[in-house]
Amino acid sequence: MTDQTYQPTLSQLRAFVAVAEYRHFGTAAAHLRVSQPTLSQSLASLENGLGIQLIERSTRRVLVTAAGTRLLPQAMATLEAADRFVASAGGDGLTGTVRMGIIPTVAPYVLPALLPELRRRLPGLVPHVIEDRTARLLEGLRTGILDIALMALPSEASGMIEIPLYTEEFVLVTPRGHELAGRRDIEPAALDGLPLLLLDEGHCLRDQTLDLCRSREVRPGHVGDTRAASLTTVVQCVGGGLGVTLIPEMAVAAETSRGTLDIARFTAPAPGRAIGLVHRGSTGRGEDYQALADIIREQRPRS
Repeated sequence: MTDQTYQPTLSQLRAFVAVAEYRHFGTAAAHLRVSQPTLSQSLASLENGLGIQLIERSTRRVLVTAAGTRLLPQAMATLEAADRFVASAGGDGLTGTVRMGIIPTVAPYVLPALLPELRRRLPGLVPHVIEDRTARLLEGLRTGILDIALMALPSEASGMIEIPLYTEEFVLVTPRGHELAGRRDIEPAALDGLPLLLLDEGHCLRDQTLDLCRSREVRPGHVGDTRAASLTTVVQCVGGGLGVTLIPEMAVAAETSRGTLDIARFTAPAPGRAIGLVHRGSTGRGEDYQALADIIREQRPRS
């Protein structure tokens, strides 16, 4: 039974949230920069004070109990409010920890320029970067694990605010010497029958490519059982002659520097995607995230 006079500390709540997020005590302790015994003690004190079990422990896995799942969003909201309080006391809203999710087809191309610029312009900001697929990022936003997410728009998620950042065209990557290589006037219909390599299921770029094919009644050719979890792997398969693929404009310079590849561009209006910053509508840091969006927009790679 819960002691009504019990007041959990922020350290105890952070321990609970970290273990629930990482499902591993060692990783959670490293994230919070505390020892594992300290983390375990904080969590145990929270559970004893509440009189309920939040985390189910075993030698093989860590699970969040039903009670823990119910209380997790409130714990996250409390920590978020505490972070906002500290940030407001500092006079500059863009300070403190910001947990930023990024989809895999954006992260490698934005972060090299963005992170140094954030350190230079916002030394009080501590970004925590989580790269993951769109569905998991949206779930992280809903549950409070993430503060913001950089992803393709529209997110089609209720309760979220979207800040459009930029649009970018898709570029066709082909093996060197392909019949379409170097062209700047291809139509989406040119993809018909081509062995089109795609990212694994769950990546939004895969869905966008398939939506493009469906909208133009294009039927790509068979590529066997080839599957890839990263854009780099897909492009390497193209270089090895296994097919062709579509990549976003920002990835062209990084992914096509090897000599075994060529590119082709679509005639206007070229197919593409919109990228934006997404955050919960209930957050009190909307203005801060607008300012952060301006920096991201400035630092995006350009061809």
